Amino acid sequence: MSKTLPATTSCSNFQSVFNAALKAYEKQTKKDLLAHPLAAQLQACKSPGAILEVLHEKVQEFDQSQNEDERLARWLNPTVNVLCAFSAALGEGVGLVFSPAKVIFAGVGVLLLAAKDVAASRDALVDLFERIENFFKRLEMYIEVPPTTAMTDIIVKIMVEVLSILAIATKEIKQGRTKKYIKKLVGRTDIEDALTRLDKLTHEEARMATAQVLKATHELGVNVNVVDNKVQGVNDKVKILIDDSKDAKAIMQQTANKLDEEKRSLCPITPRVCSLE
Repeated sequence: MSKTLPATTSCSNFQSVFNAALKAYEKQTKKDLLAHPLAAQLQACKSPGAILEVLHEKVQEFDQSQNEDERLARWLNPTVNVLCAFSAALGEGVGLVFSPAKVIFAGVGVLLLAAKDVAASRDALVDLFERIENFFKRLEMYIEVPPTTAMTDIIVKIMVEVLSILAIATKEIKQGRTKKYIKKLVGRTDIEDALTRLDKLTHEEARMATAQVLKATHELGVNVNVVDNKVQGVNDKVKILIDDSKDAKAIMQQTANKLDEEKRSLCPITPRVCSLE
């Protein structure tokens, strides 16, 4: 999905859609992601690898006061890879002035900071991150598939849904809920509904990407057959030329033989000189 989107994409209003999602995030968390220092740091990153380094640092900061758990970071790889591919396609196609994926990753950092001093937040975050990891792992193999207009619509909805999930989780953790409540964070209706929507969206995106791959494979097969037929046609013509060349050579040889015979028949007979005794 790293290819540039068509200029006439139906997501030409993506900027306004994502801005609305950012306002909803700010309303719930009281945080302006675009103005957050982490957003500026991530915007300066030039590759998914650089983004992962920044986010892994945030996970380690969160882990300083708690037992190390690789599940807190494992979900980042597929999520970063897919969202960066989405963001690159959208940015190139509609001329965004910021990277939506990097803003979302700033939201991840804000969530980790909010959870740092909240007891039992680890279990809630592990559950949440593992769910998100599963959704994006199914899309990771399709990031090189050029998105259609319909796929782009789904991409927009996926990115907005992820931001919504981060907003809800950040809000609940910042409110200092009890340990029992935090552990059931993923089971809450609002987050569960958002995760269900994200599940359906990523399934639909994977289905569309698969269809695109099959279509491209079929078109490639048709093109190969056309080329094969053209090559066979050229081979047939070359064979005809070779056969014609052989026939011409035989005719020329026959003509040469006849000329030799003609020359021999026209040569004067040398008279014999008889001696008289």
